[in-house]
Amino acid sequence: MAPGSSTCKKVDSHPSVSGHDIAISKSENNPTTSKASLGLGGKLGVYSTNGVQELLECPVCTNLMYPPIYQCPNGHTLCSNCKIRVSNSCPTCRHELGNIRCLALEKVAESLEIPCRYQNLGCQDIFPYYSKLKHEQHCRFRPYNCPYAGSECSVTGDIQSLVAHLKDDHKVDMHDGCTFNHRYVKSNPHEVENATWMLTVFNCFGRQFCLHFEAFQLGMAPVYMAFLRFMGDDNEAKKFSYSLEVGGNGRKLIWQGIPRGIRDSHRKVRDSQDGLIIQRNLALYFSGGERQELKLRITGRIWKEE
Repeated sequence: MAPGSSTCKKVDSHPSVSGHDIAISKSENNPTTSKASLGLGGKLGVYSTNGVQELLECPVCTNLMYPPIYQCPNGHTLCSNCKIRVSNSCPTCRHELGNIRCLALEKVAESLEIPCRYQNLGCQDIFPYYSKLKHEQHCRFRPYNCPYAGSECSVTGDIQSLVAHLKDDHKVDMHDGCTFNHRYVKSNPHEVENATWMLTVFNCFGRQFCLHFEAFQLGMAPVYMAFLRFMGDDNEAKKFSYSLEVGGNGRKLIWQGIPRGIRDSHRKVRDSQDGLIIQRNLALYFSGGERQELKLRITGRIWKEE
């Protein structure tokens, strides 16, 4: 939530929930230098104590090394990324590194089969050394990024730990049930500057779903958009469908779709326009009155496909 901001709020129809001020999104293009991890139980890599595998660990970043693997004249090795970071000076003996490849260690690595680094999260597969890295980029057990929008958050973890993180750290609304009825308010709807209302999480069919609502510029047109994300992968998300409905003054807009998994970022889903999009003029018409304040009521339902 932007400090001091009180121009927008979401008023939930459930009696136990109070309104929330709008949270102004920061740029989503700023890279984060590090990520905190939740529920991962320490170091991700789970390797045997085999001496060869230990030799393949870079002494600087402690990750497994892949070609090109470099060595100093005294035989100390390190990965190509860290060679640049240490300014061509061996971190072990401080000797100048040069460009000596450790071809023998690269060759030995070809004969190894090792477990996925997400073994402690449930992946039990074993891979040839040079295939392991590609698998890990798409492993279904890899950690998820925090789905919160409206501020930068670098936390990662499994679904259970992220649900607790959303509740405890981001103070998001948590509801049980597969239907919802929310009211979104903005005191000055003519100011649309990539703003997002407080996230809501629903516990439904034993899974969690994130309801997003925000205002942004679509080309030159100011719009409001609501969409649902599934806390899991897309292949699981396809087992569910949802509908969103908004209207007023005898008119109504209805959206039906499949929630997107949180492997896709909030920004990616928004920019794909995969949700209920309401032009500002229509949103103000739905709001009634003299169009000086946004008052939208959005109802929705989540169901499981047979």
